[in-house]
Amino acid sequence: MLLTDRGNPSVPPPNWEPLSSSALFDESGKARPDVVREHLTKEGLLQEADALTIITQCALIWKDEPNVLRLDGSVVIAGDIHGQFFDLLNLLSIGGDPSQQKYIFLGDYVDRGCFGMEVILLLMCYKICYPETMIMLRGNHESRHLTTYFNFKREVLYKYSIAVYNAIMSAFDCLPLACILNDRFLCVHGGLSPELKRISDIGAIHRFREPPSSGPMCDLLWADPLDEKEEDPAAAPLFVPNTTRGCSYVYSNAAACNFLEENGLITIIRGHEAQDEGYHLYKKTNKGFPAVICIFSAPNYCDTYDNRAAVVMLNRNIMSIRQFNSSPHPYYLPNFMNAFTWSLPFVEEKLLDIGTNVLHPIDGSEDHLLLDGAEATTAAPTPGANTESRDGSVLEQRGEKIREKILAMGRLSRMFHTLCEGGESRLPPKGLAGGILPQGGLPCGPDSVQAAGRGLQQSKEMDSANGRWQDCLIEGDLEP
Repeated sequence: MLLTDRGNPSVPPPNWEPLSSSALFDESGKARPDVVREHLTKEGLLQEADALTIITQCALIWKDEPNVLRLDGSVVIAGDIHGQFFDLLNLLSIGGDPSQQKYIFLGDYVDRGCFGMEVILLLMCYKICYPETMIMLRGNHESRHLTTYFNFKREVLYKYSIAVYNAIMSAFDCLPLACILNDRFLCVHGGLSPELKRISDIGAIHRFREPPSSGPMCDLLWADPLDEKEEDPAAAPLFVPNTTRGCSYVYSNAAACNFLEENGLITIIRGHEAQDEGYHLYKKTNKGFPAVICIFSAPNYCDTYDNRAAVVMLNRNIMSIRQFNSSPHPYYLPNFMNAFTWSLPFVEEKLLDIGTNVLHPIDGSEDHLLLDGAEATTAAPTPGANTESRDGSVLEQRGEKIREKILAMGRLSRMFHTLCEGGESRLPPKGLAGGILPQGGLPCGPDSVQAAGRGLQQSKEMDSANGRWQDCLIEGDLEP
């Protein structure tokens, strides 16, 4: 086989050539979503100047929108996408073409998945072409500190440049915070705040900034509904600190019902939490409708959770929930590393094998090796000395050192073997742990690493630290 031949001809090669400006933009200067979609599906990139043009055009549209948008009619509501571009394509095929179908996206378009740039560029193109019917809200991951902590910033630098990343962050600062659908539903990423009593209070928030670590803007992006199993209706306060997230609040069913009653709404539709079936219906109000509906649209989240995804479909006042499973996607090495960096553990493993064979006796007789070493160190014994005792002590010390080296080589060999063998299957636990495998997992072999990532509940427990407000913050009011 020639070096230029593909190892697996059935898999089409990526589109290496950036999309030309003439093919990308129409006569009015707007990007053609169908052309962009086809090009990105083939793993193609846009020219950096064209990507910046799309980002700037979309940011201007978002900037002119109010904090709270209003939309009427039939609509598809999608939860978190998290860089899962090929699942987004499946979602759009289920919901319908955005040229003919209204959409509300609840935020969290990037991070965790490897295709956040593809997700945000395609959705921006749809927003530019259909600004009134493609509604995009802000999630907690549309921020500098989380995209730095997770992988979106690294992805943008790998595929484009820091200028593109900064432009996207400035555009995220313009995203609206909520949407009122048909004057009956509140769509928001996270939830409620003790400082927000009416919808007009949301409109008074200064949103053009990095999300703060407290306050009503933080609560809209970070708050969670109280788990029904933990709720005591007789004693539970309306809001309690959200210890799981490390910021904001957990709001009770009573808090949700009070807000809905005060504003003449019937339910809150939010994202922000992975769900085994893609959705969760919380307790019903006195109107017989769930006070909160949680929707999550990233199937098999992080390639680990093994969850289904879902969208809410509202058609002529009939609400239904459509579930779907994950779609296959191209493979990326962890942290977007190149093949040479990724292959180093293989080389190191072979070098360790060589070192181990050098240290270990060829014929299996350790005493023979120890004796040779001892004779070298005692070549000129002092006359009259107890050479037999000294030789025994040297042999013992020499043997102990060699045994320690062999054991150390064995531990390193197991570690590198774990890194090498079936690397893809060990990526999810690492991805869940912020790029760090569980402590002590590698030297113990692959089984101990894999045991950490099985099932939704175990994945959630493993991933709980990554759902918190992170310490690497970049705060301040940033006018676009």
